[in-house]
This record gives sequence, structure tokens and C-alpha cells, in this order.
Amino acid sequence: MSKLTQDVKKNTALFVADSQKTETVWGLCNDQGQWLSLDSSEFEDSEVMPFWSQEEDAQCHCVDEWASFVPTKLSLEEFLEDWLTTLATDEVLVGLNWNNELDGEELEPRAVLDLYL
Repeated sequence: MSKLTQDVKKNTALFVADSQKTETVWGLCNDQGQWLSLDSSEFEDSEVMPFWSQEEDAQCHCVDEWASFVPTKLSLEEFLEDWLTTLATDEVLVGLNWNNELDGEELEPRAVLDLYL
């Protein structure tokens, strides 16, 4: 059962706590190796890539237009050291622990890294 709530700040804190505990994060990738990213709902002309701290929270989004995607595991180390650097270079925001209504924070990659310091 999901621990995600309507409180996006708590969901972000849960992302950090869970990912530190499991040393894992989850994104959505399709069978062609494309990772899910979409237009930001908060920032004009920006793209956001969502990640979750639990596989089941990522899995619940693999429906409708995202049905071709599956939860794909990344090590926390790879996420922090490689992915956030690449996303910052590409100017892509990071979505953390979006709930079932797709509510969640959209943060600059550097701000995500700062959550771990």
C-alpha cells in the first residue's frame, strides 16, 4: 500500500528517506529504452522526469498513455552522480514521488541533490 499522500512536501521527504534506506529509485522506461518525461505543469517550456522511491508507486502510473512504460530501477548512487548531472545539463526538472493524481514537486536537479546533503 502506498505511503504517498496529498502533501507533496511529505512525499518528497519520503522519497529521500526511502531511497536512502533502499539505495534505489524508480523511473518509468519503455521497451525502446525511452524514459518517461513530460511537459512541466508548473514551469512554462520546461520538461520534467518523474521518479519514485517505491516500485509500486511507479507501477500504478503505467496505465493509459503510459501503459507502454514499466518501473525501472536505478541505484541511488547512479541517480545522484549521473542522472542528476545529465538532467541539469539538459535543463530537465525532476519530479519526486508523484501521487495517484500526479501531484508532486518539480525540482531543479541541484535542489534534489541538496536534499541528500
